[in-house]
Amino acid sequence: MLQAGIVGLPNVGKSTLFNALTAQEAALAANYPFATIEPNVGMVAVPDERLAVLEKLNKAQKVVPATVEFLDIAGLVRGASKGEGLGNQFLANIRETHAIIQVVRCFDDDNIVHVEGSVDPVRDIETIQIELALADLASAAKRREKAARAIKASGDKAAKTEIEILDRIQPFLEEGRPARAADLTDDERAILKSWFFLSTKPTIYAANVDEETLANPDGNAHVQAVRKHAASENADVVVICAKLEAELVALDPEERAEYLKDLGLASSGVDELIKAAYHMLGLMSFLTAGEKEVRAWTIPIGTKAPAAAGEIHTDIERGFIRAEIVGYDDLVACGSRKAASEKGLARLEGKEYIMQDGDVVDFRFNV
Repeated sequence: MLQAGIVGLPNVGKSTLFNALTAQEAALAANYPFATIEPNVGMVAVPDERLAVLEKLNKAQKVVPATVEFLDIAGLVRGASKGEGLGNQFLANIRETHAIIQVVRCFDDDNIVHVEGSVDPVRDIETIQIELALADLASAAKRREKAARAIKASGDKAAKTEIEILDRIQPFLEEGRPARAADLTDDERAILKSWFFLSTKPTIYAANVDEETLANPDGNAHVQAVRKHAASENADVVVICAKLEAELVALDPEERAEYLKDLGLASSGVDELIKAAYHMLGLMSFLTAGEKEVRAWTIPIGTKAPAAAGEIHTDIERGFIRAEIVGYDDLVACGSRKAASEKGLARLEGKEYIMQDGDVVDFRFNV
């Protein structure tokens, strides 16, 4: 299971956001640092409006959405790379995740203490980036030493490539910038990714605002600063009000939609964040639909049909014959798989077919 870790300085709203994401009070949201010591883990349903439509079309007995796993990790403070606060634990926990959601405080509230004494989201972002870069510098030094020994012993070509990559990312790390900002080829990025450096992980910035800001986030100077910084490193930004989202959890879906409409919002910030995290992890969904069940299945983008079938059952992958596919939009427009087939909109695809998001699939197999 791929995981997104929720990180940030203490008291920026991480645990409140985690509670909203998981629709439960699993994390202790308290006004002091390190309320979250062990990382809380939550499986979160990926919002997908297509499932309700397919449920109605098929008169399905149940609906099973795709899920993504979120970890709420203890707050980081300056000096974490040297063990300050819960630094060692923070770094170990974040190393296990596949992507990062960094919550940055973009609201003023005298009743909530900021660990740095003032609200400055770009400073907060840089504080965490510096700590991750310092940790990566230590890892880079060890890797460089090992590669140098291999070159001296046998002239190892792979070790020479490692040194070249280290030479490229070193200046960024020394400036407290993420290694992912370095200009590398796809092959070099694949090698760098295999090293599990902290600053290579894809990142979303969750700009945590107050309720008044939601209707016009561009009017918030803190949000503007976060967006400018994110653009410089090709990161995404999602504007949320963690406090409001945690309150919305208590409402039923209709009341929630009405409340959001009154605020001038088309959807929940948490829903947008979950979708953004799902995509950032390189995931997408194919769909199966019938009277018994409508389900979204999670696969990496670029997955071929037999491997997708294996997500349902290994026997289906082993005995794969073909995939009978109708695009979601075509299926909805026609009203049924049979009508889509009669109009020539159903396709038979073989073992080399690369699955597309929203494919409604019926796999044929024989074992």
